[in-house]
Amino acid sequence: MRPSKYILVDGEPRPAELMEWARWFETADRTVARTERDGITVSTVFLGVDHNFSPAGPPVLWETMVVGGPLDGEEQRYRSAEAAKRGHEQMVKLAMVPGL
Repeated sequence: MRPSKYILVDGEPRPAELMEWARWFETADRTVARTERDGITVSTVFLGVDHNFSPAGPPVLWETMVVGGPLDGEEQRYRSAEAAKRGHEQMVKLAMVPGL
């Protein structure tokens, strides 16, 4: 069975037991990127809980979400920090296009 909870150690995800995860989660800065403009926020964070609900493939531990504007509620999830950073920039371009 694959671990479900993860913490970041030196920027890398590591499986964690429940209490270790809970202590880390209380104070951790899980923000990867946050962009705000004209009432629209695009936020990308480390989730800390695996959102890959299939038994196959690596864990899905990062998420970008849009709040406000025409793409309000749009989200995308990722398997790596690098993919999350790229995804954040792509979502900013999509969500913050004038006149969309």
